[in-house]
Amino acid sequence: MSVSCTEVRGQYKSPLRVVARVLWRSRERKARKCRDLRQQLDEAKRRIARQEAAAERHREEMRKLRQQIGRLEAENQRLARAPGRWRDDPPLKGHQFGCRLICLAVNLVRVVGLRASERVLKMVTKWLGVEKNLPCWTTIRQWVLRVGVAALKEPLTPAEDWVWMADHSNQIGPEKALVVLGVRAAEMPPPGKTLKQAHVHLLTVRPGTVWKREDMASAYRQLAQRYGAPRAVLCDGAVELRDGANGLKNERGDTIVLQDFKHKAATWLQATVGGDPRFAEFNTHLASTRAAIQQTELAHLTPPGKKPKARFMNLGRTLEWAAAVLWLLEHPQAKSHTLVAPERLEDKLGWLRSFAAELAAWRECQQVVNAGVKFINEQGLFRGAGELLRAAMGTNLTHATGKQLAQRLVDFVTAAEDLLKEGERLPMSTEILESSFSLYKQLERQHSKGGFTSLLAGFGALLKTATEETIQRAFATVSVKDVRQWIYENLGDTLSSKRLATYKEFQSATKLATVT
Repeated sequence: MSVSCTEVRGQYKSPLRVVARVLWRSRERKARKCRDLRQQLDEAKRRIARQEAAAERHREEMRKLRQQIGRLEAENQRLARAPGRWRDDPPLKGHQFGCRLICLAVNLVRVVGLRASERVLKMVTKWLGVEKNLPCWTTIRQWVLRVGVAALKEPLTPAEDWVWMADHSNQIGPEKALVVLGVRAAEMPPPGKTLKQAHVHLLTVRPGTVWKREDMASAYRQLAQRYGAPRAVLCDGAVELRDGANGLKNERGDTIVLQDFKHKAATWLQATVGGDPRFAEFNTHLASTRAAIQQTELAHLTPPGKKPKARFMNLGRTLEWAAAVLWLLEHPQAKSHTLVAPERLEDKLGWLRSFAAELAAWRECQQVVNAGVKFINEQGLFRGAGELLRAAMGTNLTHATGKQLAQRLVDFVTAAEDLLKEGERLPMSTEILESSFSLYKQLERQHSKGGFTSLLAGFGALLKTATEETIQRAFATVSVKDVRQWIYENLGDTLSSKRLATYKEFQSATKLATVT
């Protein structure tokens, strides 16, 4: 049944125009909402399409990666079955071997020695499965000599802050080798760090049978003509090293001579501890104890062996041993007592109780020296070093000998720092030079007791790690002929060659007598 608009209008309180307007607006709102929902739906469809496209790309990339992984696994399996491959290393001009192999061999020598370096190369190539022609140890030795002579010919940048470190090394017979290292004050490591081999340069290695003041003065003068006079010369207490440097003041007026702190401290430690009559008695007991227990169940408590040279530079190990054994004697509850019978320990090592007071004083002296050496190695010499050294050695010393030794060391450093300019910082330790001698003796191994040989020409090769650049430079500047010339000019007839000549003459004479 149809209803007229007039009848319907009567049901509403509002006028018809208001009702129409409300209905129209409602229709518009719903239309806008539909349009918005349609736009959101279209955007969602586009987003889904983009995501599906990205997912497809990812699936394609995963497929390619799986294929690549498969190829790499197949390649790895092929390489695992195939023999190893040596890295490209074209031979140097005029040589059979490449720069990389030469560099590796020279660096191996610095660590394991000559003959061992050949064996290491063979072991590594065998492990890699590489068929490679390798040098013998005599060839490697020649490489080391060339690098060493090249180090002696290395030009240095002129500077006003060069410091020379000089010392002698001897093995057997009258011959000594003079070694001088150079370091620039500006290139010293920062305070708290010790000098390393990378900071120093080899200036000379020269063997000789006579090294008097005038000989050292001549050697210093020759170095000054080549490198310029240094700001300072640092050496131990040897008179010829110290006094010979005085002539450098004619070349440069402000050159100073510094004495190595450790050697000076060892000298005073020897006067303090070694001058004690009880110390000789202590050493007597020490020697008999070493012989009595080194083949028994007390072998782990055997005293350290004595050093034939620079004994008081190595006294610390003996004093630490004595302190440890004294502690063990005074602490029966220690676990270490389960290893030995108490009566055996008392019988063989109980004598240390009678030296308890002296050992405490001696150990304090050694601790003073250790603290001083550590400070000088890490801080160097500068204005104000003396007072800082006093604090480093400790202000709570309890023994008169320790206090006296500490004061002497402080006075020694204070006197040396007065020679410096304001803001100047120089080394006061030749420990880096001592370690260089150790490297050379390690290279010589069992031949270190047989006098200097031509291997001395390779001294410079031991100081710094070889690189491909240094090898190329060394081989470009120094030939085998140059090495022979250096050996001829500096070594002449060595102890080994004299010994061989003597035996050869003896054998020839014996053979001739047998024939006749």
